[in-house]
Amino acid sequence: MLATLMKLLSACLWPSSSSSSSSSDSAGRQDGLLWYKDSGQHLLGEFSMAVVQANNLLEDQSQVESGPLSTLDSSGPYGTFVGVYDGHGGPETSRFVNDHLFQHLKRFAAEEASMSMDVIRKAYEATEEGFLGVVTKQWPVKPQIAAVGSCCLVGVICGGKLYIANVGDSRAVLGRAVRATGEVIALQLSAEHNVSIESVRQEMHSLHPDDSHIVVLKHNVWRVKGLIQISRSIGDVYLKKPEFNREPLYTKYRLREPMKRPILSGEPSITEHELQPHDQFLIFASDGLWEQMSNQEAVDIVQNHPRNGIARRLVKMALQAAAKKREMRYTDLKKIERGVRRHFHDDITVVVIFLDTSVVSSAKGPSLSIRGGGMTFPKKL
Repeated sequence: MLATLMKLLSACLWPSSSSSSSSSDSAGRQDGLLWYKDSGQHLLGEFSMAVVQANNLLEDQSQVESGPLSTLDSSGPYGTFVGVYDGHGGPETSRFVNDHLFQHLKRFAAEEASMSMDVIRKAYEATEEGFLGVVTKQWPVKPQIAAVGSCCLVGVICGGKLYIANVGDSRAVLGRAVRATGEVIALQLSAEHNVSIESVRQEMHSLHPDDSHIVVLKHNVWRVKGLIQISRSIGDVYLKKPEFNREPLYTKYRLREPMKRPILSGEPSITEHELQPHDQFLIFASDGLWEQMSNQEAVDIVQNHPRNGIARRLVKMALQAAAKKREMRYTDLKKIERGVRRHFHDDITVVVIFLDTSVVSSAKGPSLSIRGGGMTFPKKL
């Protein structure tokens, strides 16, 4: 009976986790609201991963996939895929993205027999369309799912190139060594879509010139239509399709005037970079981390500490910063339960990818599939 109860509690706390703890580190470990994978191997080097829960249900989802990047395993392309999906309004969208985006990417990569910005864009589009199908199906019985969405940050390292795609305000930062001085500088690679940024507000005004209230300052925070801080996402169908912005959706989500065009976009910002020999590592994280530290502070922490457990260290430093802001001790913050914890900090996901080589070896190396929260999938040989 006790074992059954523990399984149920684990499922509530970590919906994507197959167990509450692991005797080996292969699937990561769990310590209260913290899940971590201190060290692992991807095709191009080592990685470290950590997630801390603040919401009643974990809304952050994440994954690292390394090996074949297409459904045609034997013919390539090969590389490493990183996804960080910061959900809002519930966990449904971020879980859906975690289950489907990489599979779509593999399918399109197989069709084109290569990796490209177009492959990634198509994968985002297919994921967005897929979740719209879920909302359409569930609308009669669960209309509030129309107000659930997710940021979606993706990194793909393949053939000496790095692709970064993003909707929302998660962030990818590169640590690059400066040969002359030996220091490691932070370079932000992802474009963010949060209306706290003036250029994003200007973009929204240019897209909606007939709506003077497209972005409003509410309780000292800029929000699209007074509802949401981000201008691009997966999901949030209530701000994209007028047929989902009506009863029985909660009144607080319904617009006062008819929706003439989609207010939010699912179109990702995508960039392509040639990896350089002095590119040391990448930090992928949800905004829960960046609310507590700058890009350079995060890069300095990674550069000046051992690799093993570095993602967990970043999470700990963020929690210490959050505790300091509230003039409380870190040890007391850790005692606060999920749900209530959200008043002190957000869910935080951190993935650190070390770039020990920019070229996939001919041997292809070990394949990997792991999700933040503990689900690990063996690859087919």
